[in-house]
Amino acid sequence: MSQPDVRAFAVGPVQENSYIVRADAGAARAVIVDPGEEPERLLAAAEELGVEIEAILITHCHFDHIGAVAPVARATGAEVYCPAIERSVLADVMSWVPPGFGPFESYEAEHTVAGGERLSLAGLEIEVLFTPGHSPGHVTYAASGVLLSGDVLFQGSVGRVDLPGGDWATLERSIEGLLKKFPPETVVYPGHMGVTTLGRERDTNPFLSELRVPVPRATAAPGAAPAES
Repeated sequence: MSQPDVRAFAVGPVQENSYIVRADAGAARAVIVDPGEEPERLLAAAEELGVEIEAILITHCHFDHIGAVAPVARATGAEVYCPAIERSVLADVMSWVPPGFGPFESYEAEHTVAGGERLSLAGLEIEVLFTPGHSPGHVTYAASGVLLSGDVLFQGSVGRVDLPGGDWATLERSIEGLLKKFPPETVVYPGHMGVTTLGRERDTNPFLSELRVPVPRATAAPGAAPAES
């Protein structure tokens, strides 16, 4: 099965990646993942693509990922899928926004996800994976060879764990789970920075050194001279 058509839009002052995702380039329906800011820009992009937004998927409820949820939902009629543990944050967003950002509008999500769900939306078959560590309820969305990873895994980096509810050991286990479950060619669309693959991050990401499988040293044949060190 071919990979979905994924369009990225870096929005807001912290350049959060929002994504419009459809089953293929000709599909008339799509989902939006993490509409963080600039709702007018995202809505204009959907109109230009000629797609109807069927659902809004949230990986986690840090303000830079949810700031445009309410206006996009209102304009499109799309229902919102929010991590269950973090639903109350979306419902009272400004209580969690640091000074200098916003204002953002709160929203009561129609659906919650906790990992393990399979969603059929806009012609996409989407698996929801529980990937906490950056935030307590963080989820990753997997669809046909791609991961919408939010702030779990970045190109050459990982999500920060110094915010409330963050925990490095938990994040490391979440990333390890993705590496074990999906092949190395799986494309990762992260919440910030550029697109990457699981294999590239496994092999080169400095934060994942403890997760790399060591390459076994060749065993010398009996009687052979030892290798030069």
